[in-house]
Amino acid sequence: MGFIGALISWLIIGAIIGLIARAIMPGKQAMGIGMTIVLGVVGAVVGGFIGGLFGSKGVSGVFSDPWSIWTIVLSVIGALIVMFIYGLATRGSNRA
Repeated sequence: MGFIGALISWLIIGAIIGLIARAIMPGKQAMGIGMTIVLGVVGAVVGGFIGGLFGSKGVSGVFSDPWSIWTIVLSVIGALIVMFIYGLATRGSNRA
């Protein structure tokens, strides 16, 4: 798969992971689909690092087999962590 194919694949995976994480996370997340995709992709990488700590393939496993159940679970966990941190960082910026 070339660079464009990998980029499109990661955008799709980021959107799916981000939407799953938004559905699981309680409360309202004030972000658009673009930020959902970005946080989903970043969450997948964070999930890969978490998996590496527990003996899985880590980030390389996320890149090599993005559609496995274990990768999806780790990616969603990573996206939840990233969304939580993003929510904390942007909490005060919505006030007028």
